[in-house]
This record gives sequence, structure tokens and C-alpha cells, in this order.
Amino acid sequence: MKAFFFATFALLLSSAVSAQSSTSSAPPQIVEVPSGTLHLKAYLWKPAGPGPFPAVLFHHGSGGDDAQHTAGRTMAQAAADLAPVFLQHGYVFFYLCRRGQGLSADQGPFTQDLLKQAEAQGPESRKQKQYQLVTGSHLDDALAGLAFLKTAPGVDPKRIAVVGHSFGGMLALLSDDHDSSVRAVVTFAAGATSWRASQELRQRIFASVDKISASIMLIYAANDYDTSPGTDIAAELERHHKPHLLRIYPAVGRTSEDGHNLLYFAIPEWEPDVFQFLDASVKR
Repeated sequence: MKAFFFATFALLLSSAVSAQSSTSSAPPQIVEVPSGTLHLKAYLWKPAGPGPFPAVLFHHGSGGDDAQHTAGRTMAQAAADLAPVFLQHGYVFFYLCRRGQGLSADQGPFTQDLLKQAEAQGPESRKQKQYQLVTGSHLDDALAGLAFLKTAPGVDPKRIAVVGHSFGGMLALLSDDHDSSVRAVVTFAAGATSWRASQELRQRIFASVDKISASIMLIYAANDYDTSPGTDIAAELERHHKPHLLRIYPAVGRTSEDGHNLLYFAIPEWEPDVFQFLDASVKR
């Protein structure tokens, strides 16, 4: 397993901000995505030109202090931070707000509120609630987003990747279990806060990746809360001779939370690796 070394956290953050500010993009479309009886909303950016383009469906994490925040920033800012990176590589970028969060805050309870309510009854209750959400209602939303993206004008439905962060990384891995048309899955910090606590979740993810046809890239920072989900999932994929790539980058920042948010804080470091992987898996 090869590690990639890079500059200090402060320099990385400065580089990321500079790269984002130098890449201009038009404001996103705000689109409505049906998920059962719900009316979810999403941000949709497209590269210039007629298309059809390869596309990325992005799944955010389980949220921050409130329904409008994730990874220490508003969800609108999180989407805007990532979109230019994907656009400049020629991908449609589709940032779905699942029920209870961001643009879809009025479409259900906020995930963190549900988890806190469950935790009040004990750690086992919280663990079960998280498992129910990631394999139930939020997976329903993830699949609804995928179905929507495949029919969106300008999108090539045969060239779609799913990218997810943290809780959203688990959803990305589970999505291809239900839709074999996905060409690639990229996860950032998937399961880093829940993997060891839930054997049920581990077994469900293993069962899913055993059936996945997409190429899978697993990304962590060395100082994330836990990198064993990446090594465990990679070992399972290796056992089944499935195409995959594991990258554990050096520590980002000073805390496990900083490492967990590698996605936002170290864009210049993961960008070349991720797009080499995506281009080989999706654009070919």
C-alpha cells in the first residue's frame, strides 16, 4: 500500500482555495428529485457544450451541527467547493440533498437528530438506527438520485460514477449493488466513524461489494478516525478479484476530524489520483 506525502495542512488548504477560485462555473440548476412520496432537491452543474457528458452523483455525509451544514461548512458551500473540480475534468456534477438535509431539509427529519434521539436510549440503539438509515430510507434517496441522473439531459447514462463522503461513502458502495450500470465508485472516509461498532454494517457492505461490477476507489487520510474500513473492504475486493484501488494519504491537519474531511482540505493531492481512476473507469 503506497502512501503519498504532501505539504502542510495550511499550504494544502491555501492551494485548494486558490484552485477553486481560479475555476469559474455557472450557477447550478436546482432540480427536484422524486424519492417515493418525497420531493428531494439537488444541485446540478454541467460542463460547457452539448454533451452527452460522463456524470458524477455525489453523496454527502450524515451532517454537521444542523441540517444546513456538513463537514464544517454549509451544504451549499460544500457543493460549490467540489463542483469546479469535477467540471474542469469534463464531468456533470450532481449533488443530491437527501431527506432532512440542505435543500431537502423539509422532506424529513435530520439524520443527526435521529441518531441523537437513538443514542439517548443507548449505543446499541444508535448503531441500529444508523444501519436502518444507510440501508433503508437514505439508500432509497441515493437510488432515486441515480435514476434521476440517468435521465437528465446532457448526461450519458452509460458513463456514471458515484462518489461519497463518510456516511455517503457507505451509500455509494451500496448503490451499485442495486444498479449495475454504475461504472465507478469513489469513497472518501467511508465508514470511518461506524465500521468497528457494527458487525451488521460490515457484513452488509461485504455482501454488497461482493456483487459490485464497478471499479472501486477507497480514500482515507492516515489520521482519520479509522482507516480499517478501507483495508478490510480492499481485502474483500482482492479476495473476489474485483477491480479496486486503496489510497491512504498522510495525515491532514491536526485532528481526526481534519483527516476525516480530507475530501475538502486536500483537493490538490487526491485530484490527480481520482481523475486518473475515473477517466480510466468511466470515460473509456
